[in-house]
Amino acid sequence: MFNKIILVGNLTRDIELRYAQSGTAIAKTAIATSRKFTSNGEKKEEVCFVDITFFGRSAEVANQYLRKGSKILVEGRLNFEQWSDQNGQKRSKHSVIVETMQMLDSKGEQTSSGYKSPQQQPNQAMPHDGSYNNPQQQPSYSQKSMPQKDIPEIDIDEDEIPF
Repeated sequence: MFNKIILVGNLTRDIELRYAQSGTAIAKTAIATSRKFTSNGEKKEEVCFVDITFFGRSAEVANQYLRKGSKILVEGRLNFEQWSDQNGQKRSKHSVIVETMQMLDSKGEQTSSGYKSPQQQPNQAMPHDGSYNNPQQQPSYSQKSMPQKDIPEIDIDEDEIPF
């Protein structure tokens, strides 16, 4: 079986960082993606909101550098979550477990929260020791300690970005 998803969009809220009892960092947020199309001569836009979860060092890095509105590319796997709510009703949703991410804000660009993103250096792997101290370089992050795969370039029209 094959389960892989790639999304490009903007974060809809700030990151919520927590730590499991084992000490593993877990960061949760959501991403908004959109597509524009014409139906019966009328221009329309369809926006999709997806919850995303980061683990380990990438969770800590996401919490440090990303804010609501940050533009990001995430690659990961689709996850189906099920639970019972307070009223005993069964609930479910799909979310994405992030395996790699790439921050797409240009250098010096600010979001509404005043965040400045570091310069983007595509496909540069984070050191395997987890250190990341140079704010002038921005790697592609992975929770696996495997060599990075080349992420294909995606030609995206700025009009397709939802924000």
